[in-house]
Amino acid sequence: MALPATGIPARSAVLSATDHPSAIWHPSPNFGARRDGLSPQLIVLHYTAMDSAGIALDRLCDPQAEVSAHYLIGNDGTLWQMVREEDRAWHAGAGEWRGQDDINSRSIGIELDNAGTHPFSNPQMSALENLMRGIVTRWSIQPEDVIGHSDMAPGRKIDPGPRFDWQRLERQNLATRRGYDQGPADAPVDIFRALARDAGFTADVDDETLLAAIRLRYRPWGKGPLCPADFAPLNRFDLRN
Repeated sequence: MALPATGIPARSAVLSATDHPSAIWHPSPNFGARRDGLSPQLIVLHYTAMDSAGIALDRLCDPQAEVSAHYLIGNDGTLWQMVREEDRAWHAGAGEWRGQDDINSRSIGIELDNAGTHPFSNPQMSALENLMRGIVTRWSIQPEDVIGHSDMAPGRKIDPGPRFDWQRLERQNLATRRGYDQGPADAPVDIFRALARDAGFTADVDDETLLAAIRLRYRPWGKGPLCPADFAPLNRFDLRN
């Protein structure tokens, strides 16, 4: 059983209340029923951008804040569950993925204790992978539907940010593997937008915002105007295998 991080009391560690066996049950009042009979089809990853897991946990369980997530994972790998997976947590806000809105009703939200300025720890990533394996099995979620907050809300959100190790998840089939083919030399924006849309990026944003979102997910070091390298991750054929 996971133990609470220093200074954070567990409200309840009753395993029967949690969907994941190692989660500490720390219920939030901020949830509701999923709308229109929807069930989880997505996993949305976030970072907390707060000073500690304890502060984040308090906010995610504060009725005045009106925000929540299903899970929070501390830097040390401690896992809390705040909302049952069958219920609708309030973590995603406005945005869309693959042309679908009301992401809260379609997703499970996971918050990671990180300010967005430093790498995610190995214990935290290991806990995330273990949690995700259970979620994708329970709800038959596909790798292409494991996304960041920034993927479904380009220009509005940037988490889980440039330091998140997406390739680590890709290697375990917990996120869609990126392509590696170089794009066309003339880098036409209409083809880039079509590839992005096919990959799931369907939010109505301008070219610059879309490019920033794709780079944040796949090549956060990328700078300047659209270039052939920006097409590569959207090409799902890995010719090296």
